[in-house]
Amino acid sequence: MGGFVAFVGAGPGDENLLTLRGADLLSKADVVVVDRESYGPLLRHCRAGVDVRDVVADPGALAGAVGAAKAGKLVVRVCPGDPSFFSSVSEEVAACSQDEVDFEIVPGVPPATAVLTYAGIPPASSGPEFRIVDASQVDDWSKHASVEGTLVIYNGVAEAPAIGKALIAAGLPDYTPVAVTSDGTTTEQYTVVSSLGRLGPDLKHAGMTEPALVVVGDAVGQREKHSWFETKPLFGWRVLVPRTKEQSAGLSEQLRSYGAVPEEVPTISVEPPRTPQQMDRAIKGLVTGRYEWVAFTSANAVKAVREKFEEYGLDARAFAGLKVAAVGEATARALVEFGVKPDLLPTGEQSSEGLLEEWPPYDSMLDPINRVLLPRADIATDTLVAGLTELGWECDDVTAYRTVRAAPPPEEIRNAIKSGGFDAVLFTSSSTVRNLVGIAGKPHNVTVIAVIGPQTAKTAEEFNLRVDVMADKPSASALAAALAEYGAKQRQAAVSAGEIPRRPSQTRRGARRRPK
Repeated sequence: MGGFVAFVGAGPGDENLLTLRGADLLSKADVVVVDRESYGPLLRHCRAGVDVRDVVADPGALAGAVGAAKAGKLVVRVCPGDPSFFSSVSEEVAACSQDEVDFEIVPGVPPATAVLTYAGIPPASSGPEFRIVDASQVDDWSKHASVEGTLVIYNGVAEAPAIGKALIAAGLPDYTPVAVTSDGTTTEQYTVVSSLGRLGPDLKHAGMTEPALVVVGDAVGQREKHSWFETKPLFGWRVLVPRTKEQSAGLSEQLRSYGAVPEEVPTISVEPPRTPQQMDRAIKGLVTGRYEWVAFTSANAVKAVREKFEEYGLDARAFAGLKVAAVGEATARALVEFGVKPDLLPTGEQSSEGLLEEWPPYDSMLDPINRVLLPRADIATDTLVAGLTELGWECDDVTAYRTVRAAPPPEEIRNAIKSGGFDAVLFTSSSTVRNLVGIAGKPHNVTVIAVIGPQTAKTAEEFNLRVDVMADKPSASALAAALAEYGAKQRQAAVSAGEIPRRPSQTRRGARRRPK
């Protein structure tokens, strides 16, 4: 197939609203022309080495890319919203046609429907008509005052008060409901609900800029019942996740489901042991039948053993005949992904103590071998070894990996941590507390401190950090859920008091506040 240009609608703002066709074209693209600052996250769909051209830094980027299409390459031009709705790329499409370059236009989810849905406004629920207009193309608003339903206005936020007056002058009542939503479908989304007669004063200090939509009609009145996005428990919260990159992925996804904006800042770097011979002997013993049990106390330990297996050409079948224990759900998931189903998993506290409570004592009649392999971190405690020894087992306590303090994060992140730019920080271990403070400084006192358990809380308090949230069980998932519950209670308290809910970072001195 020859080269061509695909004009792909990026949707209204939420990167997850990209169409399947758009994602497929990005995955195959040779050249991508994009406003990198606005739509950079969509580049995750691209293959490594794709030629990315920033249309903001180089307004002539597409013209150069057309030459690439003529040479047989697939060029994807990422367009705001839907290219078919008041498109700013119509001239670019025309240029392709004029140059006899094949092109495709991929519709995007239009802001006219998506932003309203995210704002809790049913798009076509208040009459037989749903009208969309571009304010920059309207000279006479009187023709739009007769709309029998919902009027959606693009590019109108700057002139919204004047538009309101024009619609009133044309016959619409001054009490007609209006909503103005900026940064729709993103975690920066903000909606002001007003009426045509009060648009001026209500928007005066809102600080709204494009992209924004103005919605006029009775459908706005249903927002309180239909709002689901801006009412998420952690909506817009910037949450620091100080873990290793591998560990933070699932936790970050869970936080996003609560409306938060997770920022992954590694505080621990996982590295191989300084002397690998100990692990080499342990893997050999595991294969030759030296052990009755293998106990994994972290997903990192599973990863270390798995990498050793791959090094020796082994797979999960080498665990045949062995009993396998996992300290918690995350470790168990890592084992299952490896192809190993754990035989023992604590039903209560997910910790070394919880594992010991359910570990069977050594019985020479039932257990042909009395030895347990413990592949662990270099800084692991001796609790498990001591407990297993008391139960009659012999332990090979092997350093499978080292945990070292990660490099400091960028200056912008360090400043945000110390100045209260983060709304919350999740501490999943004592070491994440010590390492974060060591590489970036102490979180500001407005930042909500959430910890995974009592020991982590104790470490946080040693650094004079106020603990606000503690998980009901020691798992990252439970910690995120506990923070969401805290956020929901804070939000409900503000609403009950007749106040606009504010994020913790908005309470610090000098923070921008939304008007009441």
